[in-house]
Amino acid sequence: MRHTRGLVVEVRVGAAIAPMIGELAALRIAVFRDWPYLYDGDEAYERDYLAAYAASSRAVCVVAREPGGRAVGASTGMPLADDAEAFHAPFLARGVRLDDVFYFGESVLLAPWRGRGVGHAFFDAREAHARSLGGFRQTAFCAVRRPADDPRTPAGHRGNEAFWRQRGYGPAPGMVCTLAWKDVGDAHASEHTLDVWVRPLETGDPA
Repeated sequence: MRHTRGLVVEVRVGAAIAPMIGELAALRIAVFRDWPYLYDGDEAYERDYLAAYAASSRAVCVVAREPGGRAVGASTGMPLADDAEAFHAPFLARGVRLDDVFYFGESVLLAPWRGRGVGHAFFDAREAHARSLGGFRQTAFCAVRRPADDPRTPAGHRGNEAFWRQRGYGPAPGMVCTLAWKDVGDAHASEHTLDVWVRPLETGDPA
């Protein structure tokens, strides 16, 4: 457990994630409703999706709580081999062994708490967990791709790409996965392209 500018950051592993599923689902629905995901969330789907983390003994969930104890942010990760097949496809197509990759799921944080270094705390904790398990050669995550001229882009929007690059991640050329969800305002779900970002996991990285 560590403190980050007014927040308490805790790390849960495997079955210890289960009691967090309701809070995680609410955070994902709230944060991903905004640009660029525009996700019209479904709580039943969220609970089913997040149950996979509690079922994986090597999964990790990093939770940020305000002083009163409310969860205001969370970040997850698990071995790619334990994740859904949709995330396997781009790696298998490149001949990458699933067992070599520790996959990062969402990082969600409510707006009032952004800009306090929590994003770095999330990456630090997940990378440290992956190193502690041993055997992984890289960490990876996916980010939705939206057209640069999409009229729904909020004025003054700044993406996270610079932050990810600062952390040593970069988009893997030609590696994408496809997921379906319903955008806010749409009647039906549609497919979305997500770019894969990767970084070598050096065992000597600082925790």
